[in-house]
Amino acid sequence: MNLWLTRIVPSPISREAHRDLGGSAQGIRLHQRMLQMFPDGMEGPARAAFGVLFRAEETPRGPQILLQSHIVPDPSRLPDGYGNAETRSLDSLLSNLKKGTIVKYRCVANPVRKPRTTTQEMYKLPPVVALSGNAAVEWWERQSTAAGLEPLHVNAQPLAAVHGLRGSKGPASKQQIQHSRTRFDGTARVLDPDLLREKLAAGIGRGKAYGCGLLTLAPMRHRS
Repeated sequence: MNLWLTRIVPSPISREAHRDLGGSAQGIRLHQRMLQMFPDGMEGPARAAFGVLFRAEETPRGPQILLQSHIVPDPSRLPDGYGNAETRSLDSLLSNLKKGTIVKYRCVANPVRKPRTTTQEMYKLPPVVALSGNAAVEWWERQSTAAGLEPLHVNAQPLAAVHGLRGSKGPASKQQIQHSRTRFDGTARVLDPDLLREKLAAGIGRGKAYGCGLLTLAPMRHRS
């Protein structure tokens, strides 16, 4: 399995980058922008074909976009002056995942549950219910365990939901999408390295096309 992580630092004077990162439709616009860096003409969904997962986040130095993919993206296909991009292989990280390893993690995810039909009808609930608070944390604990991680510490921070039109042309221009988002940070112990590698490539939960699901890890550094 080959995975690549690209860090894009948008230029503060790029109108395109400013527009992509602004507003509640950020995830929709970034989805389209990230796919620009990959070959055209794929059969089927391009995001799945190239293993594209991404998220935008704020850092002490300003915003950045993290993009994970199965092949190396081509930043030259971004608009001129969009920002700086650096790509590195995740081979070393993946090969060093061992059972018992303690890691730091981060994932912006879409914690939801699907109520049973009878419950949905009784309480007039939507088909998918967004989770928050302790329910979101419990969701993450189940997801991370299913991904081969034992969560040791969980910090859950609600983020603004992504919503807007699915596309700009055809039927997609009339389809509204909405994904609640929570950022999960903390530490965890690796339980199953092989399963974890699979989940890192596949992503966690729903809304992967809109900036959710990218799980990033960093080994804990022990002080001497």
